[in-house]
Amino acid sequence: MHCPFCGANDTRVSDSRLVADGDQVRRRRQCASCQERFTTYETAELLMPRVVKSDGSRESFNEVKLRDGMLRALEKRPVSAEAIEAAVERIRQTLRARGDREINARDIGESVMQALSNLDQVAYIRFASVYRKFQDIDEFRAEIDRLSQAPSLPSERDKEDT
Repeated sequence: MHCPFCGANDTRVSDSRLVADGDQVRRRRQCASCQERFTTYETAELLMPRVVKSDGSRESFNEVKLRDGMLRALEKRPVSAEAIEAAVERIRQTLRARGDREINARDIGESVMQALSNLDQVAYIRFASVYRKFQDIDEFRAEIDRLSQAPSLPSERDKEDT
């Protein structure tokens, strides 16, 4: 593994642990040259379905786009990196488990909204407002009302308090 700081090839693993329900290995590494520490995540590479966009075009599933969209919604919210990675991995597993060769982008968006509603309601509203293209405050209000009437799951912050 190359050091992301100095580019040296010699890095040492100082800690490894399973994350994302055992489907991912988190490794803490230290560079032998510059002594900087960094974290890597290791997962099995499995074939993901192709994504069918709303305009009918097709592209490869891109986990980076999935994670970036969630991170934008979760910006400055009290959700741990491990919880975000676990949510990304659950979405990937769900998509892979369907066994489809192709999947609609809308299905992925709905999966992201479900994951965000379980992680952080503010992030969910942020994502939904862009994803569903809210045009005015009434659409925000309707979505917030719908969210407040849904049975609540413990938030990430509640889990950290226990």
